[in-house]
Amino acid sequence: MQRRRYGRELESVKLWGRVPWAYLAMTAMYRVLDRKSSSIEPALRSLIQTRVSQINQCAFCIDLNSDIGLGRGVSKEKLGALPQFEVSAQFSEYEKAALAYAETITYSDRRVDDRIVSRLRQHFDDQAIIELAALIAYQNMSSKFNAALGVPAQGFCTLPAQESRRASVADENKQAATMKER
Repeated sequence: MQRRRYGRELESVKLWGRVPWAYLAMTAMYRVLDRKSSSIEPALRSLIQTRVSQINQCAFCIDLNSDIGLGRGVSKEKLGALPQFEVSAQFSEYEKAALAYAETITYSDRRVDDRIVSRLRQHFDDQAIIELAALIAYQNMSSKFNAALGVPAQGFCTLPAQESRRASVADENKQAATMKER
């Protein structure tokens, strides 16, 4: 199936294939989260997955999720601006709220507080917030697995993935410096 869809087998799946039941469960979960009837629009799902992957420094996930995002109508410029979404005019308040939630959940030193929840509730109902949390948790698992095993990018979306990764690393360094100052 992967050879038909991607022209080759994905490195990540070769690794997951060593634990077949876990891979099947993970695949089933992704299909539920990425279904057509999801209350989260496809382009936003891709932005969230790409941003979580950037934070977790997963080259494979950044590459693949950026490519999927392009297919869902996300521009290369928007993908490149993703690490600075809060200050970029390219993102709607709806997207910013979801991406801020994704960052809060992904960074282990942050907690979801009333401000984050209030911001989310301006744009999402309870069902959508639950789906956002599940998608973010799924992408954290996937990208941390791949990053831990050094799965490289496979060239699906070279330019935006490289730009996003450089921006993500710069963002990480800036945040680390800010934490040191505290």
